[in-house]
Amino acid sequence: MKQFKTLLIAALIVFGTTQSITAQTKMAHVDTNELITKMPAMIEAQKQLEKLSKQYDAEFKTMADEYYAKLKKYDEEAATIGDKVNEERAKEVQEMEKRIRDYRETAQKELQQKESDLAKPLMDKIKASIAKVGKAKGFNYVIDVNSAIYADGIDITTDVKKDLGF
Repeated sequence: MKQFKTLLIAALIVFGTTQSITAQTKMAHVDTNELITKMPAMIEAQKQLEKLSKQYDAEFKTMADEYYAKLKKYDEEAATIGDKVNEERAKEVQEMEKRIRDYRETAQKELQQKESDLAKPLMDKIKASIAKVGKAKGFNYVIDVNSAIYADGIDITTDVKKDLGF
């Protein structure tokens, strides 16, 4: 009987501690995808990236058109030109191929860097706003609804939008 009382008291202590810990934890969720896709500054950043991408695409197309025109010309003239000239032209074509590949790789890297440069401060602003709103509303945790397995409860996305000014 004494062991039963001790066991019962221990169970009540554990249960009571668990209940008080659970009662103190306040959680909310936020939809960061919605914030990112509707944030005016992020929309403007996307427009800048699209413009830059179109510039790179146009330059790439010009280079590719020049390459194919030379390739066609050299193919047509190959039979009437000497071997030495054909070898020089083959080297020229290989160099053009390399320049085009290098340009494409450089353009991709520059686009990725530009995207990072534009997005990072905006993402930092979103995170700071989420923390500010979460703290102001007394939440211990704010979960991104897009990475949560289950998120039910208070959604502070609208409050964060207001804090960010949209």
